[in-house]
Amino acid sequence: MKRFLTTGAALLALSGPAWAQGPVSGSVTDARTGTALPGATVLLDGAAIAATADGTFILPAVGPGSHELRITFVGYEPIVRRFQGQAAAQQIFFALQPAGVLTGEALVTATRANERTATAYTNLSKEDLAKRNFGQDIPYLLDQTPSVVVNSDAGAGVGYTDIRIRGTSNTGINMTINGVPLNDAESHGSFLVNLPDLASSVNSLQVQRGVGTSQNGGAAFGASINISTLDNRREAYGETQNTYGSFNTWKNNVQFGTGLVGKYFTFDGRLSRIVSDGYVKRGASDLKSYYFSAGYQQKNTLLKFITFSGREKTYQAWNGVPEPAITGDRTLLQQYIDNGELSEADAERAMQEGRRYSYYTYDNQTDNYQQNHYQLHLAQGLGDDWNLGAALHLTRGFGYYESYRARRRFTDYGLQNVIIGGDTLTRTNLVDQKWLDNYFYGGTFALNYQPKANDKLQATVGGAWNRFTNDHYGEVIWAQYASNSNIRQRYYFNDARKTDYNGYARATWQVLPKLGVYGDVQVRHIEYTIDGVEDDQNDVTTRARYTFFNPKAGATFTLREGQQLYASFAVGQREPVRSDFTDRPAGDQSAKAERLNDLEGGYRLSLPNSTLLGPGTALRVEANYFYMNYRNQLVATGQLNDVGTALRTNVARSYRTGVELSGFASANDKISLSSTLTLSRNRILGFREVIYDADYTPIVASEARSTTISYSPSVVSAHTLEGQPLKGLRLALLYKTVSRQYLDNSTSEDRRLKPYQVLDFRLRYSIYPSFMKEVELGLLVNNVLNRRYEANGYTYGYPDATGRQQTFNWYFPQATRNFLASVGVKF
Repeated sequence: MKRFLTTGAALLALSGPAWAQGPVSGSVTDARTGTALPGATVLLDGAAIAATADGTFILPAVGPGSHELRITFVGYEPIVRRFQGQAAAQQIFFALQPAGVLTGEALVTATRANERTATAYTNLSKEDLAKRNFGQDIPYLLDQTPSVVVNSDAGAGVGYTDIRIRGTSNTGINMTINGVPLNDAESHGSFLVNLPDLASSVNSLQVQRGVGTSQNGGAAFGASINISTLDNRREAYGETQNTYGSFNTWKNNVQFGTGLVGKYFTFDGRLSRIVSDGYVKRGASDLKSYYFSAGYQQKNTLLKFITFSGREKTYQAWNGVPEPAITGDRTLLQQYIDNGELSEADAERAMQEGRRYSYYTYDNQTDNYQQNHYQLHLAQGLGDDWNLGAALHLTRGFGYYESYRARRRFTDYGLQNVIIGGDTLTRTNLVDQKWLDNYFYGGTFALNYQPKANDKLQATVGGAWNRFTNDHYGEVIWAQYASNSNIRQRYYFNDARKTDYNGYARATWQVLPKLGVYGDVQVRHIEYTIDGVEDDQNDVTTRARYTFFNPKAGATFTLREGQQLYASFAVGQREPVRSDFTDRPAGDQSAKAERLNDLEGGYRLSLPNSTLLGPGTALRVEANYFYMNYRNQLVATGQLNDVGTALRTNVARSYRTGVELSGFASANDKISLSSTLTLSRNRILGFREVIYDADYTPIVASEARSTTISYSPSVVSAHTLEGQPLKGLRLALLYKTVSRQYLDNSTSEDRRLKPYQVLDFRLRYSIYPSFMKEVELGLLVNNVLNRRYEANGYTYGYPDATGRQQTFNWYFPQATRNFLASVGVKF
């Protein structure tokens, strides 16, 4: 900082009379991803000043007359701008194009959207994530992006968390890390609890809403989240972040990097630990992770090995809290007791613990899982206009959840009844473990055509081949009466194998100076087999094959500089999830693949130096319309299998349609306001609910009707007001609103989540002592207004003796007012 001020003073002295000198500020970003380029070199009339850590720069005083501003950054083409010095403040923004020297981002741009692909997306840089990162999971760091709703099993954002985008759960959100699929191949979900503190190693992240561009792995059936950890820091560094907060929450990590070693090599690493007792009683989490990368880089070659791993132990909070524990309704509580949902003792404890109630009391009722990732990436320049990105990957996952089971039949576990004296015992208390043991491996590639001389046409050909194997089995590790069991008695086993490969081709063509077109086609093939029995001793043998053709097309039209219209149409298709096969009778493969036709259109306005708001201001506005038309969407209708497990059934027609509005305005980096608002309508057409009479005979609704899709709020908004009253001190208010959601597809007012509004407060204060790069103090106060709300839940029901339906709702209450305080140090 002292060097920066000294250089600024020298420029000031040379530029002319002091009364005519004005500041010049700006930012440096990647032209294709919009991410900041920290450390870029800024030269004013030949004198160098390094950009700050977040990719911005400021020249405190620039004299009158003509000046040249030159920006350089390794791996990018330099850019030069001339401007006139003036007394008023000026802002100049630079978007650099990648050059012949390849960077890590070259490996993920093939699957990312940009202003040419006519889709709705949000880019978040490392700095964007860092200011939100106090140790909560990635979904909570995305809470302020459009159409996002998040929740936490334990109530405070640590442990099992979930994200929905446009009402689509994480099973319909494609997630990739450096272009490598993260979604579980069978459930289609992404369990970020297995990768705690991943956000600390993320270099950039893009959220695409809708089908978006072609991705590797599972279908983007509502959104995709593309994560890049491919940072390229050429100077040595050391950092540590430490957080403490409510519910005995701790986060500690250390990060390091060697910078360039021997001109060609870089090494980076991170160790992290996050623990929390959770808002919910016995909702504890103990999470550990590491990240390490080793890179080799020459002008046209980048080779990078990355490994990262997470190990989690979380107390099971996934049962939620019964409704009467939240409302205090003892009449309703008795209904839970009478139907066996709660014992007398559990019911009394539920009323005592209230909304922080936890169903389980066994001291090791925990989920234990470890996931190790290994990736080898190659980016190779092929002449001036071509480059190749390729990766090999292996993910190793293994773990179990342990449960205490009361009064279980011996025969359910393959055991004989026990005879004691003249009594025959048919049941026992026991503890079992349900295991997963899997491997996921394969390769991805993308060949990119990106001409330097004429960028009217850009094209990519890419694809992936992936293989997943998974053993599912259960073991009895303790029983009150052992019967004829052995140590670790295995009572079920099935193995699954899934092969998934795809190829795609994408191109953008600037037909006219203002008109661009976009095309993208993908062919994806899946083969899925299961052999063996499930825990209910049901034969789950499965043989399924699918081939999908997913075309996409769009167009953009530039109204004037900074203003763009766009429209696109895309098709997405996906196969049923594992439970759609295993929860049905043996051999029943009636669940069909789902199809989504996605129409998007919108308007973008981007004014880096807004004449509307005045000098030194920035303005961005986007309005996006979407119509997502589903065919054969799999939804819960109330139908059960022979053991009472809910089945998903294909419905012929359903849709989501709405408008997403977002805006951002800032003034001289002193104050900014960002807002998003989603208004949507989410419907199933021709829905027929299935209920059961007193004899458990299914009754299908005779009249079809239009109903609201479950977990799909019609209004979602997020607003962030941030200011910098003092240098280095940033204060922010974050406000989130979510309208009513239904727990199932019946649109019943008895089965819903109430609307909620949440206000958070964030403080970040940075100081720059002479003996280190930076010390940052942070404070996050969640739910400042101390609202009591539930962000997730589930429902089911039974008929009573008279055939009257009884409903049982379970909710996941979120934490009341709580805090996280942090100290970060950079060397």
